[in-house]
Amino acid sequence: MAPTRDRRPGFSRRAQYSLFLTYILAIAGAGVGAVLLALSTFNPPAFAALRATVREVTTPVSSGISAVFGVVSGVPDAIGSYFHVRTENEALRAEVKRTRAALTQAQIIVRDNRRLRGLLKLRDGDAAPVVTARIVSSSASSTRRYGVLNAGSWQGVREGQPVRGPDGLLGRIVETGPNTARVLLLTDPDSIVPVRRIGDGMPALAAGRGDGMVDIRSVDTGDAKLRPGDRFVTSGTGGIYAPGVLVARVVRAGSDTAPAQPYARPDTFDFALVSAAFVPPPPPARPQPPKTRR
Repeated sequence: MAPTRDRRPGFSRRAQYSLFLTYILAIAGAGVGAVLLALSTFNPPAFAALRATVREVTTPVSSGISAVFGVVSGVPDAIGSYFHVRTENEALRAEVKRTRAALTQAQIIVRDNRRLRGLLKLRDGDAAPVVTARIVSSSASSTRRYGVLNAGSWQGVREGQPVRGPDGLLGRIVETGPNTARVLLLTDPDSIVPVRRIGDGMPALAAGRGDGMVDIRSVDTGDAKLRPGDRFVTSGTGGIYAPGVLVARVVRAGSDTAPAQPYARPDTFDFALVSAAFVPPPPPARPQPPKTRR
């Protein structure tokens, strides 16, 4: 015979036990409530002591449960804060990158303005400027040091004319075309420039070394002492370079000869000034004694 499908409490021992236990707990709860009510009414001090004891027992449990709920409830906020902070960091990184690019561009503009102002000041002070030209290339990987200007014979450029920038002497023109000119740079081994030391006027020669430096060689002076920081300018001797143009600064002490760093470097600016060759004024004529008549 098939078992009955009726699942009422009366036909299940487990359901009967559960129902019975529920009744017992309800009766016990009602009894405890009645006892506590009577105790709070007829003996308040005892009820207060009991309440304090229960509070001491339940407070740690309540605190733990509250902490757990606080952590759990704070998880969504923490996740939201994480993504918000990450978004802000990415925005700040992008802003820093844009600011760095703008700062670099501003530095380039400031440097170019400084060079152009120096070149304009140099042109205003030059008695015989020929043309201001752009340096389109310069050699730096070989022992020969040349530069190329985008101005030539059609712009009045001639061989032998000196070339300088805002910081000092660059070299001289050695070859010209219609719209280009070749410059023998100050650091080339074939370049020799008459110079003098600022301060005492000691004469010397600035000879190119082919490595971006020049050698300062004293002339007509026995046992000349060259010290680091000594500055040399063109002397005007030879009729090519006008006097007073910065040439180089000594970097290491020497006797009669010392290495020096040129002030002007063609790889640090774009424009150069070509000037007419300097021709020193002829010495004043000596007065001739009057001829006596016999």
